[in-house]
Formats: sequence, C-alpha cells, structure tokens
Amino acid sequence: MDAGAAWHPVAAYLYVLHLDGASLAWEYLRRNPEYRRDWHLHRRRPERAQHWGLRLLEDPDLDARDALPDWFPEPPGTVHLLPDADPPPGATPFRLWDFPGEKRLLHDGRRLLLTVRMAGRTRSFVLSPELEDGKAYVYAVRAGPQMLTRWRNAEMTLAALDALHANDTGVGVARDRPGRTALLHLRTLQALDGVQSGASQRKVAEVLYGAEVVAERWYSDGQLRAHVRRLIARGRRLMQGGYRRLLHPRR
Repeated sequence: MDAGAAWHPVAAYLYVLHLDGASLAWEYLRRNPEYRRDWHLHRRRPERAQHWGLRLLEDPDLDARDALPDWFPEPPGTVHLLPDADPPPGATPFRLWDFPGEKRLLHDGRRLLLTVRMAGRTRSFVLSPELEDGKAYVYAVRAGPQMLTRWRNAEMTLAALDALHANDTGVGVARDRPGRTALLHLRTLQALDGVQSGASQRKVAEVLYGAEVVAERWYSDGQLRAHVRRLIARGRRLMQGGYRRLLHPRR
C-alpha cells in the first residue's frame, strides 16, 4: 500500500459532487504546491494573495466544506446588501441571524463578507458598512459589461435563500442530482491527488476503475490509458491557473 493511500476511497471525494464553481476552484488551488509554499512562507502578505486571485491567503489544508477563500474579483454570484434609502411600509428588516444555513463573517480590511452554506453550496454576501441590524435593505450587484451574468448568478443565490427561508420546518432541502461534469471533477481531483502522491498512471486507473478493468483494457495506445492521461493533464491545468475559469465562466 503506497504512502499516499488516503486518496484511494472515493467516499472521501463525494462532497465534490455538490460544489459550486467557486468551491471547486478552491479545491484545485489548494493542491498547488506553489500556493501551499506561499501559505507557509508569506501568509501575511496580501500581495501574494492577489497573485492567486485572493484578497487573503487561505489555509490549503481546509477543503471546500471548511475553507473561506476571499476571491478577488469576487465570484459573479456575490450579492451586496445595502441600506434602503427610501423603504416602503413593511419593508423586510436586515437580521443577520434570520439567514438560514451555517454563517461565517470575515473582514479582510476592506469589507465585511458574509458566507452562508446553504444546501451544500456556498453563497457570498458583502455587507455595507452603513447597514444596521433591523434596518430595511436592498440587494445589489456590480455594474459593468458582465452585469447580466452577475445578476443571473445572484438570482440563483437569492432563489436558494428564499427556498431555505420557506423551509423552516427543519426538513432537509433536496439537492440536485450530480451531473456528468460534477463526476468528472471528482475523478479529476482524485487522479490529481494520486499522481501528486507518487502513484503511477496505471495505479490511478486501478483506483478509479478497478484492477480487473485495468487488467483487461490497459495497453500502450488504449482508450483507458489515454483517458487517465487526460484526467491528470486536466487536473494540472486547473490547479495551475485554470481554476479561475471556474470562478468567472464565460457567458
């Protein structure tokens, strides 16, 4: 059994099936050896964080279920909460603890970021310094050429928020069934962990698809071998900078 056998059980990667783009981006970035070195040597230097598309360096030992990466520029689904300058009668007041899900606050020196984990997904809100508890508020997204994309992503965030507000009976909210892309990310991350632990491509294939399948289908110009090579190459591309496309996908 090789020293990096922790990457063998597929159960350890099942949480990946329900991650959004920003959380997947973190999973690839935290595996980058250069990023891990920066964390250990330069974690208090904001300029190093900006090199990776972050405002602050985050601990790479934390997976997407526990980490709070503060991305810069912010992901398109981020919603800004501002005080309502002219609230109508009966306007909904801002109550931090009314937000469902697991909540965490982070101040990065410029703003207060509220991260909420809802139904297995991470949603981000930026709180205005003028926003006070109990005051009416409005949602906002940044203006610019990508405003429509930002608004569509913000709509998904707000729809998830409304769904959890409506589900106040304690009953769990059903998740969408993972698609082929989610399964591809799971296998890509598992393959990447395998080669970075020193495993051969054949060993990666055995862990992913079984020793019997590999014994029957593994040969120099075979489809299975080419597939594993593509998985590993894809993982390295995403780890070395391609993760930014997961944060800000093209329209």
